[in-house]
Amino acid sequence: MEAVIKQPLNAAQIELLNSVAHLESQEELRELKHTLSLFFAKLADKEMERLWDEGVINEEVMEEWSHEHMRTPYHPKM
Repeated sequence: MEAVIKQPLNAAQIELLNSVAHLESQEELRELKHTLSLFFAKLADKEMERLWDEGVINEEVMEEWSHEHMRTPYHPKM
């Protein structure tokens, strides 16, 4: 079990919690999750563009990434 760090919620977290409290169905929850995933994908896209523009990443780096295996190894409990 991971340790949980307790700290005050920020304004965005409070806003999300207040919004989620009004969801009435699993479908609404799925729609919210989809919307949030699009939002975070857009943020990631912007960051990738910034890194590209600054020369931090390029075609060579992208090619290297395409061959990386970054999965967490699975070790069954004995």
